[in-house]
Amino acid sequence: MRLSLLDRSRTRAGEPDSAALRHTVARARRAEQLGYHRFWVAEHHAVPGIASGSPPVLMAAVAAATARIRIGSGGIMLPNHQPLVVAEQVAMLAALYPGRIDLGIGRSPGFTAPVRRALRAAAADDDAFRADLAELRSFLDGTGPVTVRPRPERSVPLFLLATGAGLRLAGDLGLPAVVGGPVLDDRAALADYRERAGDAAHLVVSADVLVGHPDLALSEAWALAAARSTGEFPPLEPPDPDRRTTARQREVVARALARTLAGDSDTVAELLDDLVDRTGADELMVSSSTWDSEALAESDAALARLLVGGRARTGA
Repeated sequence: MRLSLLDRSRTRAGEPDSAALRHTVARARRAEQLGYHRFWVAEHHAVPGIASGSPPVLMAAVAAATARIRIGSGGIMLPNHQPLVVAEQVAMLAALYPGRIDLGIGRSPGFTAPVRRALRAAAADDDAFRADLAELRSFLDGTGPVTVRPRPERSVPLFLLATGAGLRLAGDLGLPAVVGGPVLDDRAALADYRERAGDAAHLVVSADVLVGHPDLALSEAWALAAARSTGEFPPLEPPDPDRRTTARQREVVARALARTLAGDSDTVAELLDDLVDRTGADELMVSSSTWDSEALAESDAALARLLVGGRARTGA
């Protein structure tokens, strides 16, 4: 079982966006020291709560600040980019940091209509996305109509961020799949992926995991509730027990907390065992965040100790 991190460069109220990027780089350094396998960054455009709009640039910064840990994207949203440009960016990173670069690909369009217009992007149907993905792979493996420079000297592992049809596509193409959210409870879909992918199947399960006080998950849950109300995903704020919320917001918060694996080490160990039993995960990609950056660092360290120490079956 490999343990990895996805950091979305969450902004915090009262801090400039640049602080979120510095936190991301610092977290990557700690993750490498703790023995995490991968460290991935995200792509979000014009979102107040997330500072990562250009994964390749941030990947370069993280790779330069580390020495061994694999660096990747979770993911680069292919409908927003020309396949050749993505291939060139990844080939550049792979040439500078050989053997350390991953490419996670998704198909989500921009968060809002103005962002989608600014990106000149449209929602990709299954056929268009499949065609773009095939073109991207051809550029990376040297079979495309033009040769990417720098020419890749070794293959770059490609992962598909997948739900529903995307999970079936990952299976058909024999690609590792990164899954999270409701699909983690869809045993039939996960089994279908493994059947389609055969020996190439590799399931990366993405989940919010926080070792420490359960209230650490509140700031992210409140941000999600605010986004559902206003349409704008906000920076993290400190927990406030007197926060005024609507019944609808409290419902969103409750669902978000229920999806988060949070608590002391023993509690999280049991929750991880259940997650692996349900999904057959080959790798755990932790995607959690919280207002308290020190508590987040302690959680990352506690999780690494938990898995390496074998207290949960996932670390055996």
